[in-house]
Amino acid sequence: MMLSPDQADSDLGWGQSDAESVLNDLKVGCLSDEPMEGEGKTRSLAQPNLSREEKRRRRRATAKYRSAHATRERIRVEAFNVAFAELRKLLPTLPPDKKLSKIEILRLAICYISYLNHVLDV
Repeated sequence: MMLSPDQADSDLGWGQSDAESVLNDLKVGCLSDEPMEGEGKTRSLAQPNLSREEKRRRRRATAKYRSAHATRERIRVEAFNVAFAELRKLLPTLPPDKKLSKIEILRLAICYISYLNHVLDV
């Protein structure tokens, strides 16, 4: 299956390349419609039974999947950083605009919560 200049690669099914479609066309011509010994019906032209893991690997190998995954990961990391920034605003430090690492923010939050519990108990 040759692509015209205005046809995108994404128009091919399941990431099927041009070489794969040629091989599939050749296989179709080689298979007979008569049942083989031990088969009650005609031979299926679908891909052989792939394991669940192999199907997953093939699906994850597509550019569309990788792009979507990268977008989801970017959104997740941004949300994570926003949450740390909001927590950082609630913690008292000197100077107030001091840059803290994520682990420093967590440790300071633990200490601050302990301090507030102590103040409430007294």
